[in-house]
Amino acid sequence: MAPDPLKPEQLPTVCGEIVAEYSAEVVKLGDLLFELLSEALGLRSNYLKDLDCGRGIQMVCHYYPACPQPELTLGATKHADNDFITVLLQDHIGGLQVLHQGKWIDVPPLPEALVINIGDFLQLISNDKVLANSRGPRVSVACLFGTYLFPNPRKYGPIEELLSAENPAKYRETTTAEYVCCGNDKGLDGSSTLLQFKL
Repeated sequence: MAPDPLKPEQLPTVCGEIVAEYSAEVVKLGDLLFELLSEALGLRSNYLKDLDCGRGIQMVCHYYPACPQPELTLGATKHADNDFITVLLQDHIGGLQVLHQGKWIDVPPLPEALVINIGDFLQLISNDKVLANSRGPRVSVACLFGTYLFPNPRKYGPIEELLSAENPAKYRETTTAEYVCCGNDKGLDGSSTLLQFKL
């Protein structure tokens, strides 16, 4: 949906207009989130935006019909998002879980709230200062901020202003395309692609 958003007529008639409108609003939200994250890291407010962290957005919409035998089904394999951040809109059914101290914990949906997930790539460039970690039909819409869907030769590595003798770089530089290719080659095996980029 960014940097070159689809036109409503390129999308299914039932949702084209609302998807285009929602995407434009998520872009604005992403700009604000990257400003806040930059400031929280002690950087100037446009730092992450100037790194193109919010330039590309992929929207993934899921519809999970009600299942008559849910005990026989599996959800998505545990995974980390290979992006900077993910903005998740989930319906009232829920279904999102996070792994915390070896246990899966439900993330209850809150009316009119979005879930913001930190992606592996933000963990990489922050040098670990920012860490990533049914009853009826369910709908979720994930907007993944990353630059891997369009040619981007920029190499990303730990931000120099966050490094010191006490806090040396923990990851090697990489492009978002290389990072995602490594993740795709590895598959959803429950381990983080970040491990392949550790120094």
